[in-house]
Amino acid sequence: MLQSDDSRPVQPSPNPFFEADVLPYGMPAFDRITDDHFQPAMERGMAEQLREIAAIVGSNEPPSFANTIIALERSGGLLTRVNRVFSNLNGVDSNPERRAIQRELSPRLADHRDTILLDSRLFGRIEALYAQRETLGLDPESLRLLERYHLDFVRAGARLTESKQRRLRDINAELADLATTFSQNIMAEVNDAALVVDSEDELRGLSAGSIRAAAAEARERGLDGQYVLPLQNFSNPPQLVHLHDRKVRERLMAASLGRGARGNDFDNRDIVARTFRLRAERAALLGYDNHAHFVLEDQTAGTVGAVNDLHGRLAPAAVANARREAEELQALINETEAEPFELAAWDWQYYAERLRQRRFDFDDEQIRPYFELDSVLINGVFYAAERLFGLTFEERHDLPTYHPDVRVFEVFDRDGKPFALFLGDFYARSSKRGGAWMNSYAVQSELLGGRPVVGNHQNIPKPPEGEPTLMTLSEVTTMFHEFGHALHGLFSNVTYPRFAATAVPRDFVEYPAQVNEMWAVWPEVLANYARHYETGERLPQDLLDRVLASAQFNEGFRTTEYLAASIIDQAWHQLSADEVVGADDVLDFEARALSAAGIDLAPVPPRYRTPYFSHIMGGYASGYYAYIWSEVLDADSVAWFEENGGLDRANGDHFRATALSRGGSADAMTLYTDFAGREPDIRHLLERRGLLQEP
Repeated sequence: MLQSDDSRPVQPSPNPFFEADVLPYGMPAFDRITDDHFQPAMERGMAEQLREIAAIVGSNEPPSFANTIIALERSGGLLTRVNRVFSNLNGVDSNPERRAIQRELSPRLADHRDTILLDSRLFGRIEALYAQRETLGLDPESLRLLERYHLDFVRAGARLTESKQRRLRDINAELADLATTFSQNIMAEVNDAALVVDSEDELRGLSAGSIRAAAAEARERGLDGQYVLPLQNFSNPPQLVHLHDRKVRERLMAASLGRGARGNDFDNRDIVARTFRLRAERAALLGYDNHAHFVLEDQTAGTVGAVNDLHGRLAPAAVANARREAEELQALINETEAEPFELAAWDWQYYAERLRQRRFDFDDEQIRPYFELDSVLINGVFYAAERLFGLTFEERHDLPTYHPDVRVFEVFDRDGKPFALFLGDFYARSSKRGGAWMNSYAVQSELLGGRPVVGNHQNIPKPPEGEPTLMTLSEVTTMFHEFGHALHGLFSNVTYPRFAATAVPRDFVEYPAQVNEMWAVWPEVLANYARHYETGERLPQDLLDRVLASAQFNEGFRTTEYLAASIIDQAWHQLSADEVVGADDVLDFEARALSAAGIDLAPVPPRYRTPYFSHIMGGYASGYYAYIWSEVLDADSVAWFEENGGLDRANGDHFRATALSRGGSADAMTLYTDFAGREPDIRHLLERRGLLQEP
């Protein structure tokens, strides 16, 4: 028992996961949850679910949809609840205690899942129902639930022999452990590899606010008098746009590209090589040629060939565009530098910004004062949601959060009734993983009665106390993008939690978010939020026109760096286990894959390199292509909105009813054609990215 300072016994605090929800919408009681609550709650949750499964398979009644599929859908409530909170917190506010729990429980949770999915008696009941599915009188969503559960069990190995199932369980447990170590290494090295500089002069070109933030970051690390530039998830640090000192740019790029392969405690090369080998072995056990074949069979793409064809169609035009851009940047260097040098990766962003200024007569610092965070969120993101869907938002200060920077908004539907909570967590911090994402703390379903609690997360540098948060256009677009994911969660209107929110194929999940980006520069929305943070003056029309005119500028670079990462993902996952190279050859394999695809352009590194490619070590394994696959649908949808009147309630209600509210309850491409009334046309994407011309 715990002891207090005066030696009197202290009773452990009651575990809030063992109590009924007391906060609105099932909002987690962050003010009461402590780290020592997680493991007992997950252990009880696993035990409870196994008892629930035992009751299903031990029934003397013949299998029915109610006593098998519905019972399975209801099982594991406590485990789902606590795991959702724990996994989300580990991404947004990690600490050593949570990381230790994650390391211990990840393989156990994987084994728990296998225990259920490889239960022959449970699968026997599901297979019996599947065989008679057309005669059960099920509604379409219930029929799809039965079919999906059957597919889940088959793809998990339910038809394998006992010896192969034992090997499969070992593989899954090891993969869970490797994924945990990889993610923890990534977070640790983002902090460890941050660039430290000694003088303000080395930061020439950065804004005064950015320099103050770098000094504040250094002070937090005990480096008074120095400056720290934190790294972000992707290869190209955003500071490269502005840093005048070429040596500092080179050091910053080297720090970024070297992550996960520096021979230190956070080196991930052994981990990624072992992961790819185990994934390939697992795919072979399940009867597939490779991991990509296994994954893509259950996506809208359908086949490895479809993804390879997409890459093959886009890469040559993208690289040709990037080469033309490189020639322009080299010409600018030759013209403006007293001692010209060859364009390198750490130069691209800097000179691209100089060229953009020359060509379009504006820079990021001119527009940042018009993109103050509160105005972008409330007068931009929320305003567009109100105009399109009838939603309104009211900030609540009475609900507990996991960090002081997190804000909570109650969401009111088009009829004025409250129906969900939205959490906004926008600032970077050392305990938070990089990038931007949406997650759910609670999901809607008619079966269980849940209502949505969703969060959006970014890594915007927090300014010094008392200063405004002025965003780049990229950060603004990201905020609209992530809110598109949030809308997907908020609008969920399904019967079964298996289909709730963003439970759709990986190559469809990005689609609603990418569509929502269009409102960031929609004239009516932009006019409402893009106002000078001091004067309230609107973004001048001539400046706006120049910003919009630059939309395809540097598009060759952007598309090439993305496709390079996507091709790396497929290259690894289209290998057999015997073909996966060892740790020492990881970077060489990556280089060979890019060369073979004709996309090895030295000044344009992949958006992510293998040792820090978090997407493909997580849910996007063999799936990083999903962004551009979804963008085909997105670009076609933008054309649909433009053809049908744009920011209009009727359009929003139609989009909500046909696509956003249905989660995974129907085939993804069926949802798309229900919305658009047509098959998507790739020409809209090619036009957007400037890829229509021949290379």
